[in-house]
Amino acid sequence: MTTAHARTTAAPVVPTQSTYQTRVADYWNAEENPVNLELGKIDDLYHHHYGVGEVDRSVLDEPDRTRRRERVTAELHRLEHAQAELLASHLGHLSPADRVFDAGCGRGGGSVVAHLMHGCHADGVTISAKQAEFANAQARKRGIDDKVRYHHRNMLDTGFTTGAYAASWNNESTMYVELDLLFAEHARLLRRGGRYVVITGCYNDTYGRASREVSLINAHYICDIHPRSAYFRAMARHRLVPVHVEDLTAATIPYWELRKQADHLVTGIEETFLSAYRNGSFQYLLITADRV
Repeated sequence: MTTAHARTTAAPVVPTQSTYQTRVADYWNAEENPVNLELGKIDDLYHHHYGVGEVDRSVLDEPDRTRRRERVTAELHRLEHAQAELLASHLGHLSPADRVFDAGCGRGGGSVVAHLMHGCHADGVTISAKQAEFANAQARKRGIDDKVRYHHRNMLDTGFTTGAYAASWNNESTMYVELDLLFAEHARLLRRGGRYVVITGCYNDTYGRASREVSLINAHYICDIHPRSAYFRAMARHRLVPVHVEDLTAATIPYWELRKQADHLVTGIEETFLSAYRNGSFQYLLITADRV
């Protein structure tokens, strides 16, 4: 444990490896989207992903405009928190002595959820210096900075100790990297028998090539959504064996339907997501794998 901690506080590796990664870092350093920030202000849990579960549609019937906005914001946050808890519940049996790795941690909500659920140590990595600074401030505010730390590093080349982690995950961050490079790093960091979990949007190979909607999502987020089959091929090449696969597409549609009606939070991409999910060209998957 001491060795792993020593490596996590060592001099950081160069965060970006390409012009594209620099553009991604610039995007997230500048990002101030209300759909991320306003939701997080509710309980200081800042997530950078979407939600799952049934919606309490009574929030839309609220007659007072201000109160309606507050209730819609709270409901969207409840759904995204449910997604974070769903992911954390698949990390396997963890003890307070175990370490977990949050690849592409954003403003840090997922690492906090994993710590609160399992009592474990967590290391989050983000290519955005601004996000890492923000997340560490939140951990200090919660008084858990001795257990939950965030690092301005590249998830493809962390510099962390080989085999130091009992579990690791990506939550909607795989579309920014090459899967072979990503899974090679997860396989290196995980101990034998460690658990890897990913929740991601992917395009449906049976539909054919990436649809127009998927292309629009790529352009909106400066990302490159992978086909569904690419995940399983790359995992097989890097000692990650899927043990559970769950299609969350139907479970996330209610979130997007509500978000589309949140005039104070819309980003303009909501209808594109809904169209892609409904025509079958885009899927929202959870994959759990063991490192063998």
